[in-house]
Amino acid sequence: MSVLTLTLATWDYDRTRPLLDGRVRVPGCQIVPVVMRSEDLFPRAFSRAEFDVSELSLSSHLLQLSRGRADYVALPVFVSRAFRHGSIYVRTDRGIDRPIDLEGKTVGVPEFQMTLALWVRGILQDEFGVDFRKMRWRTGGTNVPGRKERLPLDLPSEIDVQSIEADRSLNELLAAGELDAVISPSPPDLFARGDPRVRRLFQDSRETERAYFRKTGYFPIMHLIGLRKSLVADHPGVAAQLFAAFSDAKRIAVAELDAAARASANRTMLPWLAEELEATKALMGPDPWRYGVAANRVQLEAICRWSAEQHLSKRRLEVDELFAEETLQLADDG
Repeated sequence: MSVLTLTLATWDYDRTRPLLDGRVRVPGCQIVPVVMRSEDLFPRAFSRAEFDVSELSLSSHLLQLSRGRADYVALPVFVSRAFRHGSIYVRTDRGIDRPIDLEGKTVGVPEFQMTLALWVRGILQDEFGVDFRKMRWRTGGTNVPGRKERLPLDLPSEIDVQSIEADRSLNELLAAGELDAVISPSPPDLFARGDPRVRRLFQDSRETERAYFRKTGYFPIMHLIGLRKSLVADHPGVAAQLFAAFSDAKRIAVAELDAAARASANRTMLPWLAEELEATKALMGPDPWRYGVAANRVQLEAICRWSAEQHLSKRRLEVDELFAEETLQLADDG
């Protein structure tokens, strides 16, 4: 029986590392790991479908799928999740004290279509009644100039989205007072340096995010795994095998984290690792990183709705059409 060689491109997360380093194997497959940060990986995946198995931006995948241009079929393997209330940075001299105060303001974001921006606009709309159409959006690199939208946008004229100059960053415009706020996964340098002109919109973002989870049950999905569409058709069963392998890799990561928290000597430089893990489990359960459609359907439905409402998806997608059919009923039993 021939062995199927698959390039696997993803970041070196604790939950993917056992698959990348060979501790977890996919039956009948030879995995060729390609370790790459998402900001470098996504342009290559979405423009050239360069890898057989690839980490994908959830928002970009929805956009491509709705346009009939998706080269990948997704697996319900959510390798990147992050709460995003803490990703909204505002100038302290613009009267932005509440989310609604963002209306009428000029806001920078690395890419309008990125998953972080999709989530933040959805949260602002659903939780605080903010109309994202009343914000002026400016796109570019947060601290390094030159970032561009990885996929072309097709937005109505009522949504004001413009790219900034290629030689300037959002941080620079924020410092110059040309932006009122920045929404970014990485903090602008002004904030990182403790500049008093910039603060988070939600100053106790950790508690705000915990309250959001208690209310909605959402641990925001950022990235998923895609399998090249031709491989799904030509190799039935591979999608399910990959799902099982990613699930096994995550179980190893969970066990390793538990062991580190229980150890007599702390292997990390986080002083309260054990206490933080206990608090997280008390709030979110033993495995907040659940894979599978059923465990995540409600938030996936919200994401599909937001993508259409924000004029990214051409139509409102159904959750089941995102994923390989053979994975729809699978669960990781985490």
